[in-house]
Amino acid sequence: MALQDEIDKTRAEIRSDGYAISIGEWMSIYEKGEVDIHPEFQRFFRWSLRQKSRLIESLLLGIPIPQIFVAQRPDGIWDVVDGLQRLSTIFQLAGILLDENKNKLPPLTMEGTTYLPSLEGRRWEDENHPDQSLTGAQRLLIKRAKINVSIILKESDEMAKYELFQRLNTGGSMLSDQEVRNSILVMMNLDLYKWMRALSLDKNFVTCAALSDRAVDEQYDMELVSRFVVFRTMSNAALRTIGDVGEFLTEKAKAIAQDKSFDYKKEEAAFRDTFAVLASTLADDSFRRYDKGKQRFVGGFSVSAFEAVAVGIGYNPKIATAKPALVEKGVKSMWGDAEFVDNSGSGIRASSRIPKVVPFGRAAFAK
Repeated sequence: MALQDEIDKTRAEIRSDGYAISIGEWMSIYEKGEVDIHPEFQRFFRWSLRQKSRLIESLLLGIPIPQIFVAQRPDGIWDVVDGLQRLSTIFQLAGILLDENKNKLPPLTMEGTTYLPSLEGRRWEDENHPDQSLTGAQRLLIKRAKINVSIILKESDEMAKYELFQRLNTGGSMLSDQEVRNSILVMMNLDLYKWMRALSLDKNFVTCAALSDRAVDEQYDMELVSRFVVFRTMSNAALRTIGDVGEFLTEKAKAIAQDKSFDYKKEEAAFRDTFAVLASTLADDSFRRYDKGKQRFVGGFSVSAFEAVAVGIGYNPKIATAKPALVEKGVKSMWGDAEFVDNSGSGIRASSRIPKVVPFGRAAFAK
């Protein structure tokens, strides 16, 4: 009976509705500000020109488009939970898509597709080059096409839309955990997202992490900020309860987003002080393995080193401001410890690694 009670309770907390909306209507409600596609998402969700052109091809050929999921806010505005790129592509085609600063983005110029090679160079409407514009009939064909919308109503539990977003954008998705986490933060607490973004751009952090362009594109710098903020003050006992680290970080991020007592100033000071002292002592060697035999740091970025060194110093803030000379000594001592090395390899699961390497870092810098 307990299972049925849980089903009944949760179903009652989620109220939904759904119907088909023409693309012309989607354009209208967007221009009126009645749907929020969160332009901040554009920095970490990007469709290629080919993907955009194929969507328009589908609309012109009458191929059904997957439904859009939205959550209705208390003010009645719809938050797009799933369907950002579909709607953004349509709005960009029509020349009405706005960026984060409410500036119009350049209209979409399409490329040829498998079934419609003549889409090459076409735009919605170009008075200066009418031969490159879609015809009035073609524009109407798109505007009259319909896309189903599924709406989580405002009466639903507030966390329902974030849970739905997470489920729709994980699993078989090409998105990284942090890209999904960023999206949830934007919807839940835009100020927290902007704060974490600012930390990820800290010049000392950028120097020390020395991440590849691909890692940054996949928002790995933001994930490292998340790890620092979440793990810095956790007890050693709590670290042993992590389980799946991606899910754990997401749940912790949700909790911080709702925590009105979260001390932004204190956490920011710990972050910036940590990377200031690392930048002044080890710079881009901060999170590389130290080879005692070669007497130098080798290899690339090590997440184990980040979890031990950055979180260890952050946990012991006095070393960052009073004893920076001990930093290099502490890092080298960790890499000389066989137990630390054994638990920092790439084949160790995060749920097993983190409860061991973080305490190592804390001990190494507890001077």
